[in-house]
Amino acid sequence: MKQALVAFISLFLIYWIATMVVPGIIEKDGNPVKSLPPYKVSPEALALFNSFEFVADLHCDALLWGRDLTKKSEHGHVDFPRMQEGNVAMQVFTVVSKSPKGQNMEANTSDATDNITLLNIAQGRPVSNWFSLMKRTLYQSALLQEFSDGFDGQFLVIKSKEDVQQLAESRKTDKNIIGGLLGIEGGHALEGKIENLDKAYEAGVRLIGPSHFFDNELGGSAHGMSGEGLTDFGIAVVKRMNELNMIIDLAHASPKMFDDVLALSTKPVMVSHTGIRAVLNSPRNLSDDQIRRLAAKGGIIGIAFFDMAVGEDEIKGIVACMKRVKNLVGIEHVALGSDYDGSVGVPFDITGLPIIVEALMKEGFSDDEIKAIMGENVKRFLMENL
Repeated sequence: MKQALVAFISLFLIYWIATMVVPGIIEKDGNPVKSLPPYKVSPEALALFNSFEFVADLHCDALLWGRDLTKKSEHGHVDFPRMQEGNVAMQVFTVVSKSPKGQNMEANTSDATDNITLLNIAQGRPVSNWFSLMKRTLYQSALLQEFSDGFDGQFLVIKSKEDVQQLAESRKTDKNIIGGLLGIEGGHALEGKIENLDKAYEAGVRLIGPSHFFDNELGGSAHGMSGEGLTDFGIAVVKRMNELNMIIDLAHASPKMFDDVLALSTKPVMVSHTGIRAVLNSPRNLSDDQIRRLAAKGGIIGIAFFDMAVGEDEIKGIVACMKRVKNLVGIEHVALGSDYDGSVGVPFDITGLPIIVEALMKEGFSDDEIKAIMGENVKRFLMENL
């Protein structure tokens, strides 16, 4: 009996120590930054960037990793202090609840081993998280509010157009005021139950991407096996999201699901983080036809920062994607969609956004166009649709 107790205590201590060490190692390996701050740009680009009152990015998975986002970190891509340092007004924080082992851009099965289960165990998160995608979702959602509560009144969780307006007004006198909108990456988190959509809404979620890297109860993924569109459950979710003024995000949607949502939704939709097929041909990216049809619906497109979306020369690819969307449908449909902390390598962390400003200036974008891309388009879209 005594030996068994000693063995149990020893195993518990080993597990406890592992939860302190292993998650950080996993994150550092999965979210590299190619160049570290401080970043150098021309005085003109920096001055223009610092003149912007509302810089916004449409996709970040920082809630997944267990870092305290109220503290500045030396790894990862985003935290609240770096948002302040980088003059970023608003970040969309998305909940990742499942990710298949061997994840790739072409074909993933829904029954593959789930990396997020293993991560939750390594992080020492509640046992309920180990077995329920919805519990994981609610847990990460609560984290954003906890971080907000612990940040001296300087972080606003955005749940309505009034909150967007409040954030914009507050930053006119104090640029340390920042905000975040909560989203879900992949409708599998709802576990096939429409009542879970309302639970997510009550938890503060205002954006959902119907699919992620595999097919689910809502329909097909661009990286799944079926290629199918919306299921009956997916149709019910889209209709309920419209009723609740929740934003539909078609990043990772299969082409058929993309078409079905555009036909069904009574409100504009977005693609939060993507590349453009004319720049890099990938199932991950949008075709010119998809861009035109999404824009005709009043949508907005966030351009991602990582090589599998925009090419190996990320800065060149980011600008090329933005230019393609601008030339096809107009500057008002272009936004930032980094995919920060999304298990991808990026050229710079959230303090490096002036690098994009400088690259856009060199490509002949006007100051007003750059201002729109860097956040004003996002502010307008949320004011009109939340």
